[in-house]
Amino acid sequence: MAETENVSYVPLKQPIVFTVEGFIITRQQGYPLFVASLIVYAVMLLGNITVVTVIATDAKLHKPMYVMVCNLAVCDLLGCTTVMTPLMSHFVTGNNTTAYAAAIFQAFCVHTYGLAVATILAVMAYDRYVAICQPLYYHTIMTNRRLVSLCFLVWFITVCLVVILLILNVQTPLCGTLITHVYCSNGAILRLACIATPIINIYEMSSLWIIRTGGILVIAFSYLKILKACIIKQEKNCRSKAIQTCASHLTIYILFEVSILIIVMTYRLQEISPNAKKVCAILTFIMPPTVNPIIYGIAMKDIRKKIVKFFKSTVSPK
Repeated sequence: MAETENVSYVPLKQPIVFTVEGFIITRQQGYPLFVASLIVYAVMLLGNITVVTVIATDAKLHKPMYVMVCNLAVCDLLGCTTVMTPLMSHFVTGNNTTAYAAAIFQAFCVHTYGLAVATILAVMAYDRYVAICQPLYYHTIMTNRRLVSLCFLVWFITVCLVVILLILNVQTPLCGTLITHVYCSNGAILRLACIATPIINIYEMSSLWIIRTGGILVIAFSYLKILKACIIKQEKNCRSKAIQTCASHLTIYILFEVSILIIVMTYRLQEISPNAKKVCAILTFIMPPTVNPIIYGIAMKDIRKKIVKFFKSTVSPK
């Protein structure tokens, strides 16, 4: 007896409206959380917008390292704004629904932020390697044309990888609307799929592995070369210059990696509450974007001077 294979699911039809679970809190708890989130978001906005403005308006800071810092600040603005603004709205209104198009857009911004930060940090490490290990050839290697090319490649590769991922996502039939997370991501949406998605999962893991592993290798290579150059030269000025120029970049990189490591560890521990896991899940969108501008202002002397000058000219009466 022949058997016919029937489709055992009924996919949802557009318009689809998702319910983002978010934090499991009462309405009264939402107001202090909104105030705390608003303060953090305001600090992040002030710090990163100041960095972008100072670098963009000062011709003396139009150098490769500072241009990449500017790109990183823009990336931080994208990541934090994408996650924090819907979250603050949920704290105040209690509304946790989002349209399908808005969910896909948030997923695009979330994944773009994660991949772009890793790529930008790798380019910054390469720039430090050239500046310290090959100082005589620095301006020949890091020309304006190469700088523009590197910036273009960072965003082009990132956007292409994420767009392909989400194109595969939107072609997948969905059978649910409850996203059990704080924000919409590719993985969170695909958990609602009616069918298994091995191809999308393999592509997502492969692209993530290539970008992050490539970034780690570039950073490791760059700093091993820098360390070797400082040991060979055995010059105090060389060591102090290396520490001064690399400390801020290494701190930012470690901060970003630690925030990701916290996410991975907390989701493997069953005894941690769902709200605690969700707090850890948004750390990578809050901690680096908030702390990075402070690190720039303290560790990078040129930016620190320009920021002080910028605020003095803004506050002082004309």
